[in-house]
Amino acid sequence: MWLRHETIDAFVLTGCTDLAPSSAQTYRSWLRHMRATLAWLERGEQAPPPMKAPKKVSPPYSPAQLSHLRGWAEHLPGQARGDALALMALAFGCGLTSGEVAAVRTGHLRRLDSGAIVVTVPGTQRLIVCRVAWEDILAHAADQPGDAFVFRPGRASRHAKNLFSSWTARHTPTGALPTLSVRRLRSSWIVELLSARIDVGVVAAAAGMSASALARYQHFVPALDELTAVALLRGRDR
Repeated sequence: MWLRHETIDAFVLTGCTDLAPSSAQTYRSWLRHMRATLAWLERGEQAPPPMKAPKKVSPPYSPAQLSHLRGWAEHLPGQARGDALALMALAFGCGLTSGEVAAVRTGHLRRLDSGAIVVTVPGTQRLIVCRVAWEDILAHAADQPGDAFVFRPGRASRHAKNLFSSWTARHTPTGALPTLSVRRLRSSWIVELLSARIDVGVVAAAAGMSASALARYQHFVPALDELTAVALLRGRDR
């Protein structure tokens, strides 16, 4: 009875209200896999309709919050300072995901003659270039001896348990600032690029996303003032 389709759906819809939609969908999937393992689907029951959870976009930080978070990070003691700045440089300066931030080592950083820092993320082929405001952080990391992880270099494993949550739990920003979040930093990177009117195809390629997926971030992008819009629409003089 408790593994009937309607029982599972009722549990997900009424008993998982405190979970994010994607987490509730995961619970439903697990329960259905358990049901399939027990071979109940062999009774000829009709396959249930798919349940889709809306994709939620983490809101970006405001420019003021980002400025204050960097100031807070720069005043942390010892290794905490390096970790906080590395986290911001990789997630907000380069737009990396949590898994990518965890994977990047100093050997993956390459400095071009122009001074630009290019990040080669294991398992990806996309072009990732650090924003100029964060180049000094990654340039310093690239100059360190050995081939350590950029974020929390003391760890031995890429897949360290609670890599981000354990760090953020110990380092809470002061002055009512929000906690550092890789997702929010990456969202801030996307919104900053879109706000600068960088070609959507370029942003999508750098983010490892489709151009259509960037539409979810458009409501965070401020509208252009009329003078700027006129100049863009008019184009350059011949």
